[in-house]
Amino acid sequence: MSGKFLRHTAALLLGLWLSAAHATIEANQASADDLESIKGIGPSTAQRILQQRRAKPFGDWGDLILRVPGVGEKRALRLSDQGLRVQGQTYQRPTREQSRSPRPIGYAPRVHGTP
Repeated sequence: MSGKFLRHTAALLLGLWLSAAHATIEANQASADDLESIKGIGPSTAQRILQQRRAKPFGDWGDLILRVPGVGEKRALRLSDQGLRVQGQTYQRPTREQSRSPRPIGYAPRVHGTP
């Protein structure tokens, strides 16, 4: 009886640990403690996220990357892998076509031979 109980208890604890390890945290609703529970987010990053969120909720990952200093594409990917979500979405790296920046307004290529 006690061996069966121990196995069931161990299985239950393992299940709880695995579910906590893959818990998701929504950037637009999380507390500072929730944010800090994600590996890669310390107190200062959590405060920057909260400060920017107070001004306006994040629309998507691109919005979070633009507004939160210290969070770029690589870090966003790591945070997403750790469970951080923006509008329920994981971070998806932009495709090569999406990441290509548009030419600035007024861009005109140089033509050789003209002054």
